[in-house]
Amino acid sequence: MTTMTEPTTQTLDVPGATLTYDVRKTDSSAPVLMLIGWPMGAGGFVTLASHFPDRTVVTYDPRGVERSAKADPARPSTPEEHADDLHRIIAALGAGPVDLFASSGGAVNALALVAAHPERVRTLVAHEPPLAAILPDREGAMAATQAIADTYQRGGFGPAMAQFIVAVGHKGPMTLDYAAQPAPDPAMFGLPTQDDGTRTDPLLGQNIVTCTHYEPDFEALRAASTRIVLAAGVESEGQMAYRGAFAAAERLDTTPVSFPSGHGGFLGGEYGQVGDPDAFATKLREVLAES
Repeated sequence: MTTMTEPTTQTLDVPGATLTYDVRKTDSSAPVLMLIGWPMGAGGFVTLASHFPDRTVVTYDPRGVERSAKADPARPSTPEEHADDLHRIIAALGAGPVDLFASSGGAVNALALVAAHPERVRTLVAHEPPLAAILPDREGAMAATQAIADTYQRGGFGPAMAQFIVAVGHKGPMTLDYAAQPAPDPAMFGLPTQDDGTRTDPLLGQNIVTCTHYEPDFEALRAASTRIVLAAGVESEGQMAYRGAFAAAERLDTTPVSFPSGHGGFLGGEYGQVGDPDAFATKLREVLAES
């Protein structure tokens, strides 16, 4: 019988940042299970981690997010940088190949990790990567994410986040006309209407373009020893991240696995959002058991 300990927090200095990660350790001989997102940090995986008391579970804050400070918070980060960060954390754990559940932008970063360091990951479950650059409507989808970044630079957090919320929920192809629409009124979403002058938001300022415009190295991924599973939420059909899972799966000659709920299906109240974490964890456990 295994017992999960309370999480211990550790830090790791990497080029340009200090990473903070949490380890919930057990005496299990099973591979370490990493749960990652982007821009979501470790705080988004508390509920999901609690469903795996029989595994050592590691969560972390990506560079520039919450507790992981960047030397230059205004500079964009790339999936390759995030992948190198993950590579360094796994090496610091000394845990051998890990099982990795990665959601949203974290799934993009995880694909970059596996392409560069397949020996670090036994099984990757890549949940809804927002890979605009590989969609059939890539021109419009990439323009839509670029428009959000441009709105942020012009008008700050409120308008850009409102535009992001609308884009995330959009179902179906994105056209250039869609991307050219003005940002909605942030007050409609309870967001600030005044610009505070900062331009260091991890999502809107540092990563939204580099993440969504990233094209994975599918040749390297097909050659990798890692088992790669693309996952999509049943309630996300038609959305960019859902379609990104299908587009990536097609490039890898595989079929996405359906997961319960939507993009945040594993959330159990974190950040005020509730998915279906019990069913989500059950599905994740089933998928990992197939390794």
